[in-house]
Amino acid sequence: MSDLDALLAVLSHPVRRRALALLQNGSELCLCELMSRLGIRQSCMSGHMAALKELGLVADRRDAQWVRYRWTGVTDPGFGAVVVAVLAADSPVHALGCARSAA
Repeated sequence: MSDLDALLAVLSHPVRRRALALLQNGSELCLCELMSRLGIRQSCMSGHMAALKELGLVADRRDAQWVRYRWTGVTDPGFGAVVVAVLAADSPVHALGCARSAA
């Protein structure tokens, strides 16, 4: 599997895209905050964050009993453009725009 294939596979899951979108603005969120905002169980959320971390899209740090995640960005400009485009296309604003134009 190529690096691009791996990136697209990770971005294909809506929970991962939503988690990245929450972190994209530079905020740092603990796993419990991500679980609460996305309505996902701990075991599933941990798995999604591990996939994002494996690709280097997020980093984590331990803070006592909490694990906090932050967006690391993408060092490859081409991959960065893919991530930004996918997150922009998946944003609620874009979805509303599509719904309005289809009506």
